[in-house]
Amino acid sequence: MKSGKKIYNFLLTPAVMVTALLMGCSAQQVVVNKEAQAGSASAGVQAPPAYSIQPGDQLDIKFFFNPELNETVFVRPDGKISLQLVDDVQAAGMAPLQLDEVLTRMYIKELKKPVITVIVKSFTGQRVYVGGEVENQRLVNLTAGMTPLQAVIDAGGFKETAKPEAVIVIRKGPEDKPIPLRVDLKQAVDGEIPAGDFQLQPYDIVYVPKSWIAEANKFVNQYIERLLLFKGASLGFGFSYQLKDGTNNQ
Repeated sequence: MKSGKKIYNFLLTPAVMVTALLMGCSAQQVVVNKEAQAGSASAGVQAPPAYSIQPGDQLDIKFFFNPELNETVFVRPDGKISLQLVDDVQAAGMAPLQLDEVLTRMYIKELKKPVITVIVKSFTGQRVYVGGEVENQRLVNLTAGMTPLQAVIDAGGFKETAKPEAVIVIRKGPEDKPIPLRVDLKQAVDGEIPAGDFQLQPYDIVYVPKSWIAEANKFVNQYIERLLLFKGASLGFGFSYQLKDGTNNQ
């Protein structure tokens, strides 16, 4: 019906604008073209990022030539550890090898030949949050090499109203500023790109948005059927949408 199409087009305009504002401009697109796919196939799955020490981790600090200075310490909530001779040292956010190098430079003022090894003895819980159109929005334990698709599956999988091609991963960037990254999980589900090409990091947020038709149904339900009630009688509004095969559905 022409009238139905006019109502539908008018009503969807604010929804499309909101979706564009939320999903479009600020998100970086994770793009995998055919050349990149070929390279990935030959090179294999990318290596996971180096582990960064987190508050709550237990560290063994070992001195090869000065075992009397060996210590087992916990990383405090402020990200620092306390050691003999050098007092407080920032540890959180560093890889063990980086902390090793920092301690070596600090102890060279106190020891003749410091040879230091940093070992992460126990890890604090590493988790990511999965929200949006998944069956169970929740925190998911992060395992080595986990991808957004694996995290979604761990959260019960996609709902029928999900839009997997527009998933957003929000990651903590420099100075704790959030960095949104758009990931096409539909291609991963369809096997068009290797599922392991994009790997999660601790405290990532995986957000699965609604499909456009789900947003349209919600918009019509909230702003038409609920707002245009008159004396207990609801006014029904229908709308049609075009499927890929060209058929109309009411």
